[in-house]
Amino acid sequence: MSAPPPKEIRPPLPNGPFLVVGLARSGRAVARLLAVRGESVKAVDLGHPDQAAGLEGVGVEVFLDTDGLAQLEGTHTVVKSPGVPREVAVIATALERGIEVVGELELAWRVLPNRFVAVTGTNGKTTTVELLGHIYRGAGEPVAVAGNVGTALSELVGEVDPEATVICECSSFQLEDTSHFAPECAVFLNLAPDHLDRHGDLAAYGAAKLRIFANQGDDDLAIYNADEPDLDGVDLGGCARRVAFGHDSGPDRELTVSEGTIFHDGEPLLAVEELGLLGEHNVANAMAAAAAALSMGIDRDAVREGLRSFGGVAHRLEGVAEIGGVRFVNDSKATNVASAVVGLRSFAGGVHAILGGSDKGEPFAPLLDPILERCVACYLTGDTAERMAAELAAVAEAGIELHRCADLEDAVERAAAAAAPGEVVLLSPACASFDAFENFERRGERFGEIVAALR
Repeated sequence: MSAPPPKEIRPPLPNGPFLVVGLARSGRAVARLLAVRGESVKAVDLGHPDQAAGLEGVGVEVFLDTDGLAQLEGTHTVVKSPGVPREVAVIATALERGIEVVGELELAWRVLPNRFVAVTGTNGKTTTVELLGHIYRGAGEPVAVAGNVGTALSELVGEVDPEATVICECSSFQLEDTSHFAPECAVFLNLAPDHLDRHGDLAAYGAAKLRIFANQGDDDLAIYNADEPDLDGVDLGGCARRVAFGHDSGPDRELTVSEGTIFHDGEPLLAVEELGLLGEHNVANAMAAAAAALSMGIDRDAVREGLRSFGGVAHRLEGVAEIGGVRFVNDSKATNVASAVVGLRSFAGGVHAILGGSDKGEPFAPLLDPILERCVACYLTGDTAERMAAELAAVAEAGIELHRCADLEDAVERAAAAAAPGEVVLLSPACASFDAFENFERRGERFGEIVAALR
């Protein structure tokens, strides 16, 4: 199968002057992109990010420790960083005044001439995106991986070969700010409650995710998980050709699993036991990646070899050390309950689970069964510790101890002291990290540092 052609005509950039709101990674990248193109750009942030000062060297007017309302005067287009809610004063005021508000993903896509494979879902996005990049590289195809995984899409402008395929991880925060974004191939992995503090409910969260398909045309590909109950009967939107994957066989599913083997169009592709990734959840991620790669014209043998040789990503069920027969596993990327459930169930038993962090408004009840099935004890940290203890009270009643810990270091040290040879100390928080860390990566790095000090 040949890949859809890249779109030759994309909407032009909106008119300036521009106001960029939020100067984390993607905000800084898009401000720099616009300034280098000769646009008039102001940039604001409620805080004082250290890296923002460098923008002044490329002609961006930077305003820190401000809500940005004063800078709206004379602005034609507001560019909103993904982490900035639409409810904040500067965005709400811009919308009231009829000022266009767009996101970094939308603007960078308009400028880049490349073919796009975009991936969204509650869990597994980073793994699937990096797996696809690995498959493309193994096939000798030019590729660039970006989006929500470390490289902002705007950073690729002027740097990436126009012939390269851009593999782009797309969060709900990024997708809700798109208006014309139309990847040649879009992948929807799964849907579970997450970011409800931002979106309000699962329906609104799912609608933001579904924007990945909204503007696709007849030549494009819409790949989706047919096992996902929250997608059952849902109109995906757009006009792309549907490509389904899932565990159950059916005439509408191009990728399936049967008797321990992944099949593509009815032909064996790879035995599940040959996958380089561990865990049942990664079988679905592998099917999604294979569906995208094969649909985009990557050779079957290259896809098979890529699935075999890819070992995973940092901070997702990442082995950190084994000390005295105890395994220490960093799953800091499990920033929601559904992801932590997957992490807990990746082990047969003997788990000392470190849980907790900043509160995203999710109920913790879905953790009860996997904790009862797999855990020896749980170590609760962060802002959610007390709520977790209350909602997981049935665990304590069943004899699994819930330890309230002062911080991550206290939790690791207590879990390490209690764990016996053959058991696992697992950081799988089920929460965001912002109560104590800049991001989940730093939380995972700190976990590794604490473990290293135990030796």
